[in-house]
Amino acid sequence: MHPFIDFTLNLEIFINDLNTLITKNHVTIEKLLTIETKTYLNFVRPFDLMEDEMELLFTPLSHINAVNNSEASQKVYAEALPILTDYSTFVGQNLAIYDAFKEIKSNEYESLNIEQRKIVDLNILHFELAGAHLDEKSKERLAQINNRKSTLSNDFSQNVLDATNAYEKIITDPRDIEGIGESDLEEARFEEEGVTKYRFTLQMPSYIAYMTYGPNRTIREELYRAYTTRAPQNGAIIDELMSLRQEMAQLLGFDNYAHYSLASKMAPDTQSVLKFLNELIDTSHAQASREIDELRTIAPNIDLQSYDTAYYGEILKKAQYDIDEEEYRPYFEQHSVLNGMFTFLEKMFKIRFVKVDAPLWDEKARMYDVYDNDVLRARIYFDLEARKNKRGGAWMHNFQTHHEDCEGSTHLASAFVVCNFPPSSDTSPSLLRHDDVVTLFHEMGHTLHHVLSLTREHGVSGVNGVEWDAVEFPSQFLENFAYEPKVLKLFAKHYQSNEVLSDEMIAKLIRAKNFQSALFMLRQLEFSLFDFELHSKLYQGDAIQHLLDSIRERTTFIKPPSYNKFQNGFSHIFSGGYSAGYYSYKWAEVLSADAYYAIVDEGIFDSELAQKYKEIVLAKGGSQSMQELFHEMMGRECETAHLLRLNGIHG
Repeated sequence: MHPFIDFTLNLEIFINDLNTLITKNHVTIEKLLTIETKTYLNFVRPFDLMEDEMELLFTPLSHINAVNNSEASQKVYAEALPILTDYSTFVGQNLAIYDAFKEIKSNEYESLNIEQRKIVDLNILHFELAGAHLDEKSKERLAQINNRKSTLSNDFSQNVLDATNAYEKIITDPRDIEGIGESDLEEARFEEEGVTKYRFTLQMPSYIAYMTYGPNRTIREELYRAYTTRAPQNGAIIDELMSLRQEMAQLLGFDNYAHYSLASKMAPDTQSVLKFLNELIDTSHAQASREIDELRTIAPNIDLQSYDTAYYGEILKKAQYDIDEEEYRPYFEQHSVLNGMFTFLEKMFKIRFVKVDAPLWDEKARMYDVYDNDVLRARIYFDLEARKNKRGGAWMHNFQTHHEDCEGSTHLASAFVVCNFPPSSDTSPSLLRHDDVVTLFHEMGHTLHHVLSLTREHGVSGVNGVEWDAVEFPSQFLENFAYEPKVLKLFAKHYQSNEVLSDEMIAKLIRAKNFQSALFMLRQLEFSLFDFELHSKLYQGDAIQHLLDSIRERTTFIKPPSYNKFQNGFSHIFSGGYSAGYYSYKWAEVLSADAYYAIVDEGIFDSELAQKYKEIVLAKGGSQSMQELFHEMMGRECETAHLLRLNGIHG
């Protein structure tokens, strides 16, 4: 068994290392292609493992550029992208490799196991989606498109980060911060020339704090305007990206980019996706209308605007459920939540977490080894607190992947869990909102999906090879347990008195879980439908805003201000992997809701289905379709009614 590799990154020699590895891979490919009788073991597996070497080299750079962004990391990352894209294009369009895979499928497919067959099928699909079968002129144009797309996506992300970091709002009047929690004020407070001031930014913990509790409506609008007008230069990037994506799809024989995207997903066709989204909009609309009417009763004397909804929503939630989110935060101290989540996972999946001391990229980052029945299985890095020069949001990033190499030796998996929770200081701990707890469970669901895989083939291990519209199943599945009383009691303890969160407070939390759930559902469906429609034909310039506005006619009850350019910060689809795929969140939630309720009905910790989930869904990674794995686990097809039940939507 191979040990974990150390996390290291030397920016000064990275480009040289990248070029050296690419040169080595070119030599390997030439040797592989000279093999007279190509088989899975002598051709496919060594070809597949070249991707592992590339991931081990490139992932640390990608990670550091996201969590510890600097001019140096930006420069190297921007220089590396076209090199990597050129290499990926060369491999993806290589007709000789494509023909070799088809030859192996023709000669050997019946004797291969399930994992190996999936590897062969996925590679053939990827070659076809990369244009390996096209003429040289089309290949050359595709290569140009791929290069430009990678540059534009990186620029989009960097523009959002730069704009987020550039803004701050300084408040000096104590009346403007009344009602904001002390932990948020502790982070915002500073002294200047003997005057106490408060700094609020567009970093998520700070932004959410003022939008939810800030009493000054003018300041709320100022913050909202700054947030929704970030990176205006991204409008031009979106136009160019959309044009390139459409051109690429048509070169590959698809009508549009949405059709291209679905070629590697669970959803059978565009009509199925649109029907799914539109039916959910129709089902949620009446309840959402009632929810907005309730919100207006709390603010009868104002024309309710987008920058008011979080503030008055919090007031309404307190009135309806007698719940104050700030009262819960002392019970969700970050370290306690993390350790309690470990205890929960040990009880449900029989896995154990052991802290490993090692220097990492930030003093607050931590590393744990994962043991399954006392056998070392994986390593997980956690970087949980917000800071400047760190990309916003939360994500799992896979690093090493469980697999067997050409010598038959086993390699273990590792991954990063990244969040942006309120930062701790020497005088105050990091106190989470319950939404933060849900986020941590969500990203941990992704992480377990990757690191608990037991497949032998790298390309279908962990999250590799999983259909994109199924990849959210494990994350959504796990996040639901952050509301379970027996799970909450494992870690919801007051950071000062050690008092466990009371049954009454837990009951309130659960009752309030689906507060404004139909409005939230419509917002997610707005994102999903906008993304999918946007990629169904070529939209440019003002037409993109008109499309979004037309969708909002069905999904919003408060028209956003005309200056709102949400799309300029929609990183999921313009610099992430969700283009024509944001619908995946709801598509996968059908599976996750069904599995969650089945395991809850069995008692959670003693659930046989929980063990099946670990042994089938997690252990088998991308080796089979998620629909097949779900059926193997549950003994039946999924039932869609649980999605609405989970969200408290009654139609």
